Amino acid sequence: MAFSKAFTAFASYVARAAARPSAFAICILLILAWAVSGPIFHFSDTWQLIINTGTTIVTFLMVFLIQNTQNRDGAAIQAKLDELIRASAAQNRYIGIESLTEEELADLRDRCATRAQVSKLDEVQEAAERAEIEADRKACAAAQRASGLPGFPLTQHSDRSLLPISAGQTPLASGHGTPQPAPSL
Repeated sequence: MAFSKAFTAFASYVARAAARPSAFAICILLILAWAVSGPIFHFSDTWQLIINTGTTIVTFLMVFLIQNTQNRDGAAIQAKLDELIRASAAQNRYIGIESLTEEELADLRDRCATRAQVSKLDEVQEAAERAEIEADRKACAAAQRASGLPGFPLTQHSDRSLLPISAGQTPLASGHGTPQPAPSL
């Protein structure tokens, strides 16, 4: 456990230090110094081996340090997201999905995309229905204006929009719902 904590601290420190602009500048200076020293060493095999060996060792070690840092960051973010899902109205079945196989994740993404499409279609259908009701309301108002009559009988639709009353029907006392046939005389 102590080694793990020490390695974590070291990996975090190295990852932060390597990400600084000054670390990049130092690397550039080292490469320039190596390049300038080429004529001094007559561009020998040893001279080339120094840069090749140095960069290989640094790259090899940095891969493990950066991977460790990214794994911890990813796990911390996942834990935070899991807690947000658990504490919210979101579906708890999404907690822990990072351990699923690629095929299981692809299936989950497909199901989510399908639900999103169905939801989008429902929204479009509702918008079309609202537009139709609004068009009916405007047509009734235009018919009333065009008829020149003092009033044009309207009834309230179940979604609270106004619709014309057909001949032979009377509005409901409540002002909404389906108009009832007029009593015969």
